[in-house]
Amino acid sequence: MPGQGAPGHRVRVGYYNRKCPAAEIIVRAVVGKAVSRNPGLGAGIIRMAFHDCFVQGCEASVLLDPTPANPRPEKLGPPNFPSLRGFEVIDAAKAVLERVCPGVVSCADVIAFAARDSAYFLSGYKIDYKMPAGRFDGSVSLESESLQFLPPPFFNLTQLVDSFKAKNMNEDDLSKCPVSPNFTNDPTVVQDIVTPNRMDNKYYTNLLKRNVLFTSDAALLTSGKTALKVMENAFKPGSWEKKFAKAMVKMAAIELKTAANGEIRRNCRVVNN
Repeated sequence: MPGQGAPGHRVRVGYYNRKCPAAEIIVRAVVGKAVSRNPGLGAGIIRMAFHDCFVQGCEASVLLDPTPANPRPEKLGPPNFPSLRGFEVIDAAKAVLERVCPGVVSCADVIAFAARDSAYFLSGYKIDYKMPAGRFDGSVSLESESLQFLPPPFFNLTQLVDSFKAKNMNEDDLSKCPVSPNFTNDPTVVQDIVTPNRMDNKYYTNLLKRNVLFTSDAALLTSGKTALKVMENAFKPGSWEKKFAKAMVKMAAIELKTAANGEIRRNCRVVNN
């Protein structure tokens, strides 16, 4: 399923079949090992993909470390620091990729694959979808933009829908992404307290019982349209898994960079020289 990002640039399934045939296998192996040790890392990587794509598009700007020239990148913004996690998993996958096929696989694609693979393992292999690739990495990363574009947990329904529509996402995509940033100092807070280490539809049954943490979660029940989607996700077998996969592919095509304004980073934490 091809996705459209910046004008004239398209991503496609199987992008690395000739360039780096083992690319997706390598990422899945690294993610599987990490998630087996710590399931929370899987949830963190999925959240990382959301936080990356909503700021500057899906171009791995959330991975960039502070430098003297840019001391406050996205990863130090309140929605990301100190709660965002999984950076070391992306680093590990990229290190293997650079040994096998140096300078070929973008950090942005590593995030997209890693989020897909995290969902695969956390769902007990129920969520498995093809992820288009061919993204380029960006070079701009600003703390201020993390606050500007990421919806905080106290948003009401109208604010949540508007923030997703600004990225060409709709209400159906929003009810698939219960990964709002939290502004606490607890990097392990979970929004599904019934099955916190698995990806399933328990979030929605919890929501119907009002057993949720954030205002933005409860807001999904304040409209008949989104409340109906919550009911469907809670009780229709397989519905949530299919919609989640569709939403993740759609999200991963937000505002993509081209070869003209992007690069393939050798190290995901710094731009190339």
